[in-house]
Amino acid sequence: MVSRSAAPGGPGRLPAEVTSFVGRGAELAALTALVGRSRLVTVTGPGGVGKSRLALRAAAQLADGFPDGAHLAEVAAVHDPLLLGHAVLEALRLTDHTARPPLDVLVEQLADREALLVLDGCEHLVDACAELVDALLRAAPGLRVLATSRQSLRTAGEHLLPLAPLPCEPAGDRDGAEAEAVLLFADRAAAVRPGFRLEPGNRDGVALLCRRLDGIPLALELAAGRLRALSVEQLAARLEDRFRLLTGGDRTAPDRHRTLRTAIGWSHELCTMQERLLWARLSVFAGGFDLDAAEYVCAGRGLDADDVLELVDSLVDKSVLDRLDDDGAVRFRMLDTLREYGTHWLRAGGDEQRLLRRHRDWYLGVATWGEVEWFGPRQAETAERTRLAHANLRAALEFSLAEPGEEQFALVLAGTLWYFWVGTGHLGEGRHWLDRALALAPEPTDARAKALWVTGYLATLQGDLNRARPALEECRRQALETGDDRALAYAVHRQGCAALIGDEPARAAELFEEALWHYEALGELNSNVLMAMFELALAHLFQGDEEKGRTWVERVRETCEEHGEQWAYGYCLYAMAFARRQSGDLRLARAFARESMRLNHLFRDLLGIVLAMDLLALLATEGPDADLHEARVLQGAAHRLWRAVGTPFFGSRSFNGPHLECEQRARDGLTEQEHAAAFRLGSRLDLDAAVRRALGGGEPRRERETPPRSEDRGGVPLAGQRE
Repeated sequence: MVSRSAAPGGPGRLPAEVTSFVGRGAELAALTALVGRSRLVTVTGPGGVGKSRLALRAAAQLADGFPDGAHLAEVAAVHDPLLLGHAVLEALRLTDHTARPPLDVLVEQLADREALLVLDGCEHLVDACAELVDALLRAAPGLRVLATSRQSLRTAGEHLLPLAPLPCEPAGDRDGAEAEAVLLFADRAAAVRPGFRLEPGNRDGVALLCRRLDGIPLALELAAGRLRALSVEQLAARLEDRFRLLTGGDRTAPDRHRTLRTAIGWSHELCTMQERLLWARLSVFAGGFDLDAAEYVCAGRGLDADDVLELVDSLVDKSVLDRLDDDGAVRFRMLDTLREYGTHWLRAGGDEQRLLRRHRDWYLGVATWGEVEWFGPRQAETAERTRLAHANLRAALEFSLAEPGEEQFALVLAGTLWYFWVGTGHLGEGRHWLDRALALAPEPTDARAKALWVTGYLATLQGDLNRARPALEECRRQALETGDDRALAYAVHRQGCAALIGDEPARAAELFEEALWHYEALGELNSNVLMAMFELALAHLFQGDEEKGRTWVERVRETCEEHGEQWAYGYCLYAMAFARRQSGDLRLARAFARESMRLNHLFRDLLGIVLAMDLLALLATEGPDADLHEARVLQGAAHRLWRAVGTPFFGSRSFNGPHLECEQRARDGLTEQEHAAAFRLGSRLDLDAAVRRALGGGEPRRERETPPRSEDRGGVPLAGQRE
């Protein structure tokens, strides 16, 4: 029962700049000033004009002024309007275990935040973006939005900054001043041809070239890439020929649009046949990709896998691809304008469906390998690798759902990604894909059985037992009818989870034991099996059977240590802390609970964190160093987290017992004002601050908030009220 999440905080998630930022000083100053006084600013302009680059530079400069950070949501990689909210949640490092719409979660989580959200590439989802932005700005007074789009969002309060191409003439009458377009071309040319610099012999040619390309940054970068083989003069002359040839067919297109398409088309013409072929095939990728993916997806039918590396390198040199460095892992991405051009040629060649299928197959492999590696010491790396592939996984799922005859692959992919939906906080998105796939493929296959138990698992974690129970029962029934012992084991296991949350610990124990018998007969050993052992331990502990509970906890601990498993071990530590408290060993109980929280925080696992935090709150009321104020602060912090997990403690009396005991002790030992003020203080902490405090590295434990006036209490529970 896990998730990975964080509240917004720190510097946010803005990508590092790969190339130098040239010019745009006036526009940058205007944009930063506009964001400073306006809550919604949209940078508009044609493709290739530099909207994203300017917005990200402005966001980086403004980030320190936002306590909750600046965050980038790449809208261009999202094609389904229903996934827009999930993409923004991911950008803000928020998650939600409930079945609520993502917009409701965003509204709640951002209500008291001061953050800057960059929505990049909104034009293809302009209506959905407008609705989302309008709702967020109305609900979150501390939020500001900086959007980029080829057209305005047309929503209330929007301020526009139309971005023109770079000027091709020097500003003012200063002697020796260079036009910004000239400076950009010279900078990119020097990267391509070391030693290149502006001098009397080439300055006029560069200026002419920049004017011919209308100062469009993308066009200038593409042209600069040709300087390996051509002089500036040759470049200008050949470009002039291409303009006469390539602009004649579309006289209704805007001049600048034709200029960019001509520059792209000319760059395309000057590529070798194999480079053009790879350009077209790479257009199936959404977001970034690595070399291994490119070699698998794009090789064959005229393109040898051994040649892909050199061709990718050539496309990077020609500014068709951008190189990205993610903590030592080299990846690549193609600008949307160039991807659109490549897609045109891929379709024209009649090869799009084959490439999309190969793309889907590769990312099915990524998911399958991730599921295998989720059990063991590489869980954190697996989570990160899958996160980087997220946009491509969405594209693979969309293809499988849209292409007739591929529905079973959609079931397999959506089901195999259970570890990502659960372990990294994407429960809502996981249900979105699973529900669509299940609706399209009703026949009783192995893939459907897995999708059913995964759906039941996600729904249980969201507290949606009305959906979980029918899905799990259908899975169990189908497994019995088809002889699918593995699906039967998982269905029974997840039925046990539903029983545990439903306050039937004895029934839950029976189901967990049955599931573990099936797992053992199958030779199954993975994180799910360890979680079944942990949950069986809890079922015994909830019934007061400490001996059986500790026996199963010890089995989990030994298996985790043997295999280097940390995710399930974080939950095992919670059960160990629970058991130690029952036996009166408060020192070890606190140590285990803190280590559980530390590990769960490593995975950004909200459920594991909040369970440990509530237990630490109870432990703070016990022993000679009891601190009732600190206990209530931790309860306030936990309450905020439970809002993202779902119904507090799943509505379960067993899970809720320690919390109620802690609350009563705090109420008995604190005044009404102290009780409410401590809870209020905790509820203001974001995730990272709350964890630091619970681990002893946050604010001083003895700090006190001034009790609020009655009119300031808001929704903070007072004595006699329950939160």
